[in-house]
Amino acid sequence: MAYALLADTSHMAHAYTKAAEIVAPTSTLTPCILDDDPAQLESLGALVEELGYPSILTSDPEEALRCVRYGRSRVLLADPGVHGYEFLDRALRTDPGVHVLVMTGQYTLDSALEAIRRGATDFLPKPIDRQRLKRTLDEVAALHDQRRRVRSLEEQLLKDLEFHGIVGKSPAMLEVFDFARKVARHYTNVLVTGPTGTGKELVARAIHQISPVSSHRLAVCNCSAMVDSLLESQLFGHVRGAFTGATDTRPGLFEYADGGTVFLDEVGETSLAMQSKLLRVIQNREIQRVGSPEVKQINVRLIAATNRDLRAEVLAGRFREDLFYRLSSIQIRIPSLSERLEDIPLLVQFFLKKYNDAYGKKIPGLTRRTQAVLLQHPWPGNVRELENVISSACITASGDFIDLADLPENLQHRAPRTPQGDPWRPLALDEIRKLHIQRVLDLCQGNRLRAAQVLGIGRTSLYRYLKRDEQERGATERDRHGKSGGATA
Repeated sequence: MAYALLADTSHMAHAYTKAAEIVAPTSTLTPCILDDDPAQLESLGALVEELGYPSILTSDPEEALRCVRYGRSRVLLADPGVHGYEFLDRALRTDPGVHVLVMTGQYTLDSALEAIRRGATDFLPKPIDRQRLKRTLDEVAALHDQRRRVRSLEEQLLKDLEFHGIVGKSPAMLEVFDFARKVARHYTNVLVTGPTGTGKELVARAIHQISPVSSHRLAVCNCSAMVDSLLESQLFGHVRGAFTGATDTRPGLFEYADGGTVFLDEVGETSLAMQSKLLRVIQNREIQRVGSPEVKQINVRLIAATNRDLRAEVLAGRFREDLFYRLSSIQIRIPSLSERLEDIPLLVQFFLKKYNDAYGKKIPGLTRRTQAVLLQHPWPGNVRELENVISSACITASGDFIDLADLPENLQHRAPRTPQGDPWRPLALDEIRKLHIQRVLDLCQGNRLRAAQVLGIGRTSLYRYLKRDEQERGATERDRHGKSGGATA
């Protein structure tokens, strides 16, 4: 039975209330039909019902948009009259996933192509051809059911592919999961590397949870957040009176986690003096509280993480080589999000579920154009950045699906960017070489021997490149000054 929503009598309000109560079966659609001709409206409603679909009828464009906005209909058969394209644009802004079938008595090929270009699913000339309408509605219903089944399968896949709070189905992440399982069986030191925001701490926690010492404590320390004196006290503990403010004796994290695991995040940020103390812990399995002569034996598994290239840090003299080899006997590299773009849909679903629960929302997914934007973004902040985007979008989203307007400004108006997040511009190969050499020299604090080792070239080759660059810069400066001098003469 079709429900009419006609805009001139109290019957409209009653009918609209009944229409609002319609709940379409999960395997079917409820088309909303918009036409300002009551006779046409009733005729179309009867035809759609004969084809096996319940329908909502209205002669008011605003009522039709409300049906779309509140999810009562995902298919709109509309003859919007003179406001055709404007109404189509409004409907797609309300829900970019809605299927709009534009109906008109003035069909032309150009108008049909324009409607399709603007996002219409089909453009139907009046009088409506029964077979064509049936084929179009059946195709939309099949697509709707397919998406529903895919969403159900993705939910099951999400459960199967979650590894102790980490989500991934890409070969790179499956390799990380497999290697972490193997490493966790053995009591050894592990170095977890990867860019900021990739989930290094989650991997460390997963290794602890599936290790033989999972019943013992996991102590976490962010080495970049403390100065040396505070970090030493945090890790090794102190006795009363050891320094100003030490009013009592406290154990450090190594004692606290004795028998378990200590996770040192951003270990590459520690000073050389602190590195020597960490080396003693690893070699001798003993610690000494600040201000105490007593040496305590400990038995801990050490997991360290860094976003730095520790090999380059060793060459630059900022990280102890012996400590590096002690830590990196087992090394797990976490790939950046740009290296595993196929994981983004799964991660989006994971974060949607997390923040739907947190904020009391029921957002089922993202619009297609929003998904496309997320797949094209370089993600310099990696998984942490993606999580922040989904979290904020869940708060601001007003529709059923997250759309472009719900994303941060930088994603709505994105420009090409490099994987490092810098604005991209085309460069000649010589310019790229100069830029890379300069960055490596900065990393090595101007030490040309170490820079040549990092670059994988001989010292003579590096000197030759630098000399050539200096000559080119000198020639450019002379040309510039010559031109300016000629202009003022």
